[in-house]
Amino acid sequence: MANILEVKDLEVGFNLAKGRVTALHGVSLALNKGERVALVGESGSGKTLLSLSILRLIEPPGEIRGGEVIFEGRDLMKLQEEEIRKVRGNRIAMIFQEPLSALNPVLTIGYQVAEPFLVHTDISKKEALGKAKELLKLVSIADVDRVAAAYPHELSGGMRQRAMIAMALALNPSLLLADEPTTALDVTLQAQFIELLKELQEKLSLTLLIVTHDFGVVAEIAERVLVIYGGMIVEEAPVKELFADPRHPYTKGLLASIPKRGKNGKLKPIRGQVPPLGKFPSGCPFRDRCDFAKEKCAESVPRLTSDQSGHNVRCVLYGE
Repeated sequence: MANILEVKDLEVGFNLAKGRVTALHGVSLALNKGERVALVGESGSGKTLLSLSILRLIEPPGEIRGGEVIFEGRDLMKLQEEEIRKVRGNRIAMIFQEPLSALNPVLTIGYQVAEPFLVHTDISKKEALGKAKELLKLVSIADVDRVAAAYPHELSGGMRQRAMIAMALALNPSLLLADEPTTALDVTLQAQFIELLKELQEKLSLTLLIVTHDFGVVAEIAERVLVIYGGMIVEEAPVKELFADPRHPYTKGLLASIPKRGKNGKLKPIRGQVPPLGKFPSGCPFRDRCDFAKEKCAESVPRLTSDQSGHNVRCVLYGE
């Protein structure tokens, strides 16, 4: 299956008053056309930064210091600003974490869903609004006239999230990045949202990268999982295999901290917390929180090793 996106050795950092720090350390990944992939990690692990870097949405003091992002055969890192703008919202769309802050409070939902057509095409405002209403129907909004005329604060969280999806799908993108799209929703709305996203992905042949910390979301929607920590991919596997045989101590810790249905035992949280930028230990970034750490873990970053099933892991316990 052909890759639609390939990230190669992507390095992103920040120039802070205390000095230069690196946030993404040579990240590499590939997405196949039509695939649903989850990028999983705690807050501060680098997952949102990675998705923003793909679209070159990093602003000072942040900077992309190296690497390639090959999308549909072109390296996005080499495009002029005018060219990358034609990719954003057109070929690659993004659903942001909190729709109330992502949506403009002084513009109607209809106008905001229509805006991609006004920016990227030559159709009239009336035609764009008509297409916006069609998109609102596509994301299962029944009363489209009322919703199109409403402002963001007048809608529920679930309705705002659907409007965000409609905006993202306006120009029929081939890749959709969804950054923590269920965080602001209750459990019932989360389930509805995931089903809607799966239906749209299959109907429109989208490639989906969903950024999340929630393994419940991963289990429901993903075909493959990338686990990120300390700005590095530490494990990669098909979703069923990852749940059945997690290998990296970080992945094991994340799964062990999830409440189990029908079990009343205590949760096993990962000790400590994600360090701030510039404070990760040498060698393996997880070693200070790892129950299996050895002296050699401090010497160098473990390489990513792979088996025949495509299960990759970055740990001295495997292949070192």
